Amino acid sequence: MPKILAQCKKIECDRGANLRKTLLENGIDLHNGKSKLINCRGIGSCGTCAVQIEGEVSPVNWRDKTRRSLPPHSPTKDLRLACQTRVLGDVRVTKFEGFWGHGSQIVWKPKAENGENGENGEK
Repeated sequence: MPKILAQCKKIECDRGANLRKTLLENGIDLHNGKSKLINCRGIGSCGTCAVQIEGEVSPVNWRDKTRRSLPPHSPTKDLRLACQTRVLGDVRVTKFEGFWGHGSQIVWKPKAENGENGENGEK
């Protein structure tokens, strides 16, 4: 079973599980501020669940690519929409600041095996 590392949690999920749904079911809020209230609930139109992902996931689909090609997102930034991403192997997820998660400051990242804090990237 693939493992997702996000915030200070290690979550096991089925291969092919939806990343957004799995994170939310395990108490990991991937929406910044008021985007929690107005997000599109997983249809890929709002872009508020954008995260950086390291590991094996599904290829980018047209919804993800289209939404991230529009401001404030940028197709050149290494982000994915969690709602449009399927987990295929072990992954590490990092969330950035900004209403759409498009900022440059880390909000949370996974706790590493080396003792890194996972909440805000401090050691």
